[in-house]
Amino acid sequence: MLAVVIISWNVRELLHNCLQSLYTDLIQAGVAARVIVVDSASTDGSVDMVKASFPQTELISNETNVGYVRGNNLALKRLSMSDSDLAVNGSGLGQMNAPNRLPFASLEYIWFLNPDTLVLPETTQKLLTFMQQHPHCGLCGPKLVNPDGTLQHGAFAFPGIVQLALETHPPLWRFRGTRLDGRYPKSRYESKTPFRIGHPLGAAMLARASAIAQVGALDEGYEMYAEEVDWAMRMSRAGWERWCVPGAVVVHYGGASSAQASERSERIKWRSRLRYYARYYPPIKREIAMKLVPKAYRVVSE
Repeated sequence: MLAVVIISWNVRELLHNCLQSLYTDLIQAGVAARVIVVDSASTDGSVDMVKASFPQTELISNETNVGYVRGNNLALKRLSMSDSDLAVNGSGLGQMNAPNRLPFASLEYIWFLNPDTLVLPETTQKLLTFMQQHPHCGLCGPKLVNPDGTLQHGAFAFPGIVQLALETHPPLWRFRGTRLDGRYPKSRYESKTPFRIGHPLGAAMLARASAIAQVGALDEGYEMYAEEVDWAMRMSRAGWERWCVPGAVVVHYGGASSAQASERSERIKWRSRLRYYARYYPPIKREIAMKLVPKAYRVVSE
């Protein structure tokens, strides 16, 4: 069985269109799914819209903005047998209290979708079919495109020092969007042949429930940004593969929620990245990364 989780904050119209495209694809594919929308205290009528237009949707309505990562974990807790099955330990690394027991009952896959996405026809079935044919894949993502149909990079190699240098040093910007920047060639997407990746973009990633059962929940030390990179790294270290399935296509508008608080979003982005560097980089590499990060954001996350 499939579950779909969408975290929403003040994007009513985008959320409506996302749900409409999702349910259309689910119906056409004959796929049964639990769809959960986690709303973070929206003031634009999002909750009423979901209740009125999509009553089959499970709604978690929060009185405060719980953020992207915590919102997803709230949905994971609802999907698990009991809240105690899914935990995050003191170091921030997600883990299951009962690692040898699948906490999601008959649930096999969980699709994490941003509300600013549109699911194109046959996408759900293509992703599910791929996962069924590749039992060692823990996390996969579709091809992402911009609203005008152009390619949006939605799959990346794990971030390294070179990618950080390319982002923070304007003289190197001519190499942005290349393999040096952790991007995969456009030809890979155009061929529609699935390919191995470091991690998918969190805007549309399908996870295997048993992989989540092994590596645990998203790390709430990340409010947003880099949480999917951390998750993919944990899956990689646990032996799970990550893939892009370019035959499946999702339109992604991008940044609809974070744009409402752009300066705060920028601070969160760098705090999240520093947390990732501190966790996975060796000492020398961490020191180099700290020098590359803009001075205003050189505060190491807890």
